[in-house]
Amino acid sequence: MHTLALRAGARIAVIADEWHNAFCVVTRGRVRLELRDGEPGPVLGHDAAFWLRGTGVRALHNPYRRTARVRVITPPGSQALDE
Repeated sequence: MHTLALRAGARIAVIADEWHNAFCVVTRGRVRLELRDGEPGPVLGHDAAFWLRGTGVRALHNPYRRTARVRVITPPGSQALDE
C-alpha cells in the first residue's frame, strides 16, 4: 500500500499491467478519471473508492488547485505499483 500525491495539474498514466490489481481511495482533494476514449470521466472526492481493473481508465488527473492524495492498495504478493 502506498499513497500518491497529485499536485495541482498533475496527471498519472494508468498502465493496465501495473495497475490491474489496484484498489484506490481518495483520501484528500478530488481526482478526475480520464477514460481511454479521450472523454473526461467522473470526479471522485474524499473517501471515494474505486477499482481500476477493467474500467477503461487511462489516467488519474488533478485539474484543481489543491494537492489530492490517493491511497493505492494492492493484494499481497502483487507486483503492481511496487516502488
